[in-house]
Amino acid sequence: MARPRIDPAVTAHVARAAVATETAARYAKQLASHFGHKAEIRTEAEGPRIVLTVGSCLLVPGDHALELRAQSETREGLERVQKVVGSHLERFGQRDGLAVEWVDRA
Repeated sequence: MARPRIDPAVTAHVARAAVATETAARYAKQLASHFGHKAEIRTEAEGPRIVLTVGSCLLVPGDHALELRAQSETREGLERVQKVVGSHLERFGQRDGLAVEWVDRA
């Protein structure tokens, strides 16, 4: 039986992070590709969305930063999305010194 996926349109908790990088599109693609083996990836106008069982994270590449928009129906789910996506991005961007600092929005 497949695990249920959260509907990104229904959320109570939201957090954002803007990670400074000149290669935001490359990191968004790398994250989506990596998570595509274990999670649903939705293509949206602003960028790929990683949909996990506890929430989702929209990856919005810009010219000088990769914006991460995490959301979940629960505080615990939001914290899990932040930890999972943030730690992967920091690991992938270790050579470039990427650091993810989340700001709650809900």
